[in-house]
Amino acid sequence: MDGSDLHPKLDFDVIIIGAGISGLNTAYRIQHELPNDSYAILEGRNSMGGTWDLFRYPGIRSDSDLFTFGFSWYPWTSPNPIAEASAIKDYMTDAAVRFGIDQKILYQHKVNVVHWSGTKHRWFLDISHLDKSKTFTARFIVFGTGYYDYRQPLHAEISGVEKFKGMLVHPQFWPQDLDCENKRVVVIGSGATAITIVPKLAETAGKVTLLQRSPSYIMSIPNRTSQKKNFLMRLIPNAASLKLTRFLKLLTSRIFFLFCRAFPGVAERMLRRGTIRQLPADIPYNPHFKPRYKPWDQRLCVCPNGDFYKSLHTGKVEIKTDTIKQVTESGIELSSGEVLHADIIITATGLKLQFAGGIPIFIDGKNYHLHDKFMWKGMMMEDLPNAALVIGYTNISWTLGADVTGIFVCRLLKHLQRKKYSTVIPRVPETMHLKPQKMLDLNSTYISKAENDLPRTANTGPWQPRKNYFWDLISAKYGRIEESLELIP
Repeated sequence: MDGSDLHPKLDFDVIIIGAGISGLNTAYRIQHELPNDSYAILEGRNSMGGTWDLFRYPGIRSDSDLFTFGFSWYPWTSPNPIAEASAIKDYMTDAAVRFGIDQKILYQHKVNVVHWSGTKHRWFLDISHLDKSKTFTARFIVFGTGYYDYRQPLHAEISGVEKFKGMLVHPQFWPQDLDCENKRVVVIGSGATAITIVPKLAETAGKVTLLQRSPSYIMSIPNRTSQKKNFLMRLIPNAASLKLTRFLKLLTSRIFFLFCRAFPGVAERMLRRGTIRQLPADIPYNPHFKPRYKPWDQRLCVCPNGDFYKSLHTGKVEIKTDTIKQVTESGIELSSGEVLHADIIITATGLKLQFAGGIPIFIDGKNYHLHDKFMWKGMMMEDLPNAALVIGYTNISWTLGADVTGIFVCRLLKHLQRKKYSTVIPRVPETMHLKPQKMLDLNSTYISKAENDLPRTANTGPWQPRKNYFWDLISAKYGRIEESLELIP
């Protein structure tokens, strides 16, 4: 069902673009806090789920625990904190059906361009639906599009890759009929995707080689919580128990991140000891597991129940830490002179960042460029009327940032209605001179390459990047609401 029959109207109070984690969470907040406002979710694909429906590479899973990655209003109840994409999508579907959000989704409605009319105080969205064009209008729009480019992966310069006669695969576009049984597979990369794929491929492939230019920190975590409740848990209702579990996960994650940033040497030694304990005797820690950066300068890779390390003990997985001289017809020649023969090469070299889904934005006929503007409180853009971008955190679960945005957007919309304002626009005061700084506080390659295309943040006021969930949540609920905002009747 594409939703057309459910929503014959084309005009809404709020339109949400994207039916992934961000879109569903925003929808819940709107219908809960603003029950009299009409809304719709426009989804270009034919199913909900976003990343968890689009990416299909083996073993794709969350790298955050589901107790915090899950919705605060629909707790994750399974005992495993790390889940594969299929389980996450089922959970999202259950949540959407339970609260009727699924009835608000218009599938196969691709947003081509959005126009703001200052005279009409509304957004006009040009939509492609199957072979038809439509124009939707909305008082407010929310870009729940994530920050990945779903059409193009991050381009990696690999000399001679066009010469390879075998199968070349990027995880973002994984062929569902790809047969790796008894094949020689080389996985290029050292991030979360590579660490996820390798143990899955090792189940069937003849040999798997992880080829990395430099290693990442890989932390094993148990992937099952105890089903036995302690004395305190038995005294409180199940709903309160789930909330407490979520809070404790939030707290421990925050403490561990701050610990790594404050005491990087100690954190590095702890992670090193945990790695060495799990390595086979024939695989050395240095150079294969000794990163060039400090813990949490890049996002930590996690492997549930140590599955990545266990794959190294099978004898089917090897690690090479080197650079590529060139790709040949039959494999990869390394700078050291070693040759890796391969039937399949998988380029797990990262994802390309893209905000607002790459949708062209026009304000009264003029093209609006996100990368030229500052971000207001991590959710709205300088000079962009009646619009919010849902952005998560880099050091904890994405959904937490999405929920902060949803809570504030609802509070803001209530404020506009109460004060009888039609339009809200973040503005940098003429007397304020902002010093730009990085929006995402990590030095990962995919972030560094996208730096010039990202919205800007500053070192002061509401233009600072979001870094602390607890503070951001308090600010969203109780902070100053009109700071650096232009409000128009």
